[in-house]
Amino acid sequence: MKPGKLQFSLPVIFIFLLSAATAQFRPQEITWTRDGNGYYEINKNGIRVTDLLTGKQTDLVKEDQLTPQGASKPITVADFQLSEDNSEILIFSNTARVWRYNTRGDYYLLDVATGKLRQIGKDQPSQSLMYAKISPDGKKVGYVSGHNIYVEDIVSGKTTALTSDGTRKMINGTFDWVYEEEFDCRDGFRWSPDSKLIAYWQVDANKIRDYLMVNTTDSIYSFIVPVEYPKVGESPSPVKVGVVSADGGTTTWMNIPGDPQQNYIPRMEWAANNSELVVQQLNRHQNESHIFLCPVNGAAPKLIYSESDKAWIDTKHRWSRNPIGWEWLNNGNEFLWVSEKDGWRHIFRVTRDGKKETLLTKGNFDIATISCIDEKNNYVYFIASPDNPLQRYLYRTKMDGKGKPELVSPKELQGTHSYDISPGAKFAIHHFNSHTVAPATEWVSLPDHKPLKEAESIAKTMKVVEKRNLEFFKITTEDGITMDGWMVKPQDFDSTKKYPIVLFVYGEPASATVADTYFTGNNSLFVGDMSKSGYFYVSFNNRGTPTLQGAAWRKSIYRNIGRINIRDQAMAMKKLLQTHSYLDTSRVASWGWSGGASSTLNLLFQYPDIFKTGIAIASVANQLTYDNIYQERYMGLPQENKEDFVNGSPITYAKNLRGNLLYIHGTGDDNVHYQNAEMLLNELIKYNKQFQFMAYPNRSHGIFEGAGTTLHLRTLYTNYLVEHCPPGAK
Repeated sequence: MKPGKLQFSLPVIFIFLLSAATAQFRPQEITWTRDGNGYYEINKNGIRVTDLLTGKQTDLVKEDQLTPQGASKPITVADFQLSEDNSEILIFSNTARVWRYNTRGDYYLLDVATGKLRQIGKDQPSQSLMYAKISPDGKKVGYVSGHNIYVEDIVSGKTTALTSDGTRKMINGTFDWVYEEEFDCRDGFRWSPDSKLIAYWQVDANKIRDYLMVNTTDSIYSFIVPVEYPKVGESPSPVKVGVVSADGGTTTWMNIPGDPQQNYIPRMEWAANNSELVVQQLNRHQNESHIFLCPVNGAAPKLIYSESDKAWIDTKHRWSRNPIGWEWLNNGNEFLWVSEKDGWRHIFRVTRDGKKETLLTKGNFDIATISCIDEKNNYVYFIASPDNPLQRYLYRTKMDGKGKPELVSPKELQGTHSYDISPGAKFAIHHFNSHTVAPATEWVSLPDHKPLKEAESIAKTMKVVEKRNLEFFKITTEDGITMDGWMVKPQDFDSTKKYPIVLFVYGEPASATVADTYFTGNNSLFVGDMSKSGYFYVSFNNRGTPTLQGAAWRKSIYRNIGRINIRDQAMAMKKLLQTHSYLDTSRVASWGWSGGASSTLNLLFQYPDIFKTGIAIASVANQLTYDNIYQERYMGLPQENKEDFVNGSPITYAKNLRGNLLYIHGTGDDNVHYQNAEMLLNELIKYNKQFQFMAYPNRSHGIFEGAGTTLHLRTLYTNYLVEHCPPGAK
């Protein structure tokens, strides 16, 4: 967490992620001191600051300072933000979940000098404030409540409404469901550097039809839960960007060209001054990107940079842990940009007018993320792994385009590294894990990467776990496609006997399952140990998964979800069965969640000769039911190529079911709607296909809410797998 940015807490979701090979050790971002020499943290419901140069720890806020006047107990600190001069602390408390994250709650402002604590927006409903931010000059706090933007003067307490037309369908200062889910857009307003203006998004969802979820468990009479959800093929919500005085008044709308119902605005920031905004616009197909400089007076914007792709263009949330902000350099005269225009995901340095660009990360490799910009020393730090796409390392390179990538991570620690780097790149908290090393953490100095405390270094404290039965491998199918995979063998493996094999699959562009991480090969849905029970457990990275293997690999799945990825997975399994005589072809199972459940259904339906059992959780059974941003990005528009959506959907092949199917879905899933389950069930019933089905009442996509849910799901999963794909040697 960077100064001036609030990082909101995550709910506990998706137990299955702990079993995915891509699950990485990612604690909450660090709140650094502005000089980069220390950090703040929540400690015993207070806030503590640690000086990394001296090791001294100081309590900035103690719990006994957090009891509001008239209250009987202190508020709980979920997150916090410091003003520019550190004189005030904005505290986020009493949080509530909005779709995926706890982004709604109450805010309190603490005066560090006087200890005075007061609630911001106290006249608003409880738990209604979102994305509150102290202005750069420390005089005001801006926030969203009830889809409107407000500013409160810190000294007088006077509140000014900057917008008044906000409703569930007219959204100011934040976003609708699909922008949040697919662009990682949540916080939708920005203070100007001089604190006089606020720029914000307005999403008009009035033309978006609601998907109506039915809650039948929380009252005697059922009630409707509407979600403004644009299905694939539906035009997006019109989105525009406006600028309004922090003292209130009329909003000036930016004059961005193009039909707002056929374009997206995934990024907007102040353009390193108080007179212009920088805005990224994506077309409906998401294969053309335009960057505009927009005068805040509403004058015609200037197009400064464009690019196009035959498939799609990723937005910042793909290559940054925090999609907020613009990577300005040289006092706003240049900026960094990430593009795959040369076939690899690279960092470019671009002049403000867009006329000159310089490639910084030269070579046939992808960057994963930008970690830090050290402009003073002319370096950009980034995560990459040129030699092994399953691993991650910290590199840096000169920002003049004349240097070569330099490895910063210790080369002897082979696996997955991640970092939170201080301003100025002086220090970092370094996280490391691999398939044989449990997640470990240390503080290091940069660029020498020396532990601040040798006794607490990863080299001294890491726990190496021997995993003789786990191996990584490459497999080449009969189609000539070579994929990375991992395999966990039964503990008491005997090559003269036959064993069942279970595939863990995802297969879509959102995630990969094969990576060198500690959780590789684990399956936390299985009650017990799959290896000890006598299963082979495997996974593959098919074409189209977001691995660091170049744009051609990632984008080969364009308009082919449900076909090319399924073919790769099936042919990899076929090759394993052909080349490993101890694998029992009568006991072959697949399981997955969300996109992985879609893959499981397609494998079971399209390749029934190979896959005998499948467990699918929260599947997109019909691609025409999913949201427009995700599905159109990777599949095009159904008005133009509907046959691709049909040919990639499991429901099309349901009539081919011959094996054992357990289908699981939450009726309160706002992401992959429950209608997928009922559509698929109808198709299976139509052809007299027998299967087992479990609906979890009013559970979301993660199926974790409610007493006993997780244990019930694990038990159901395990019992079905053991019954229909029996473990052990034969």
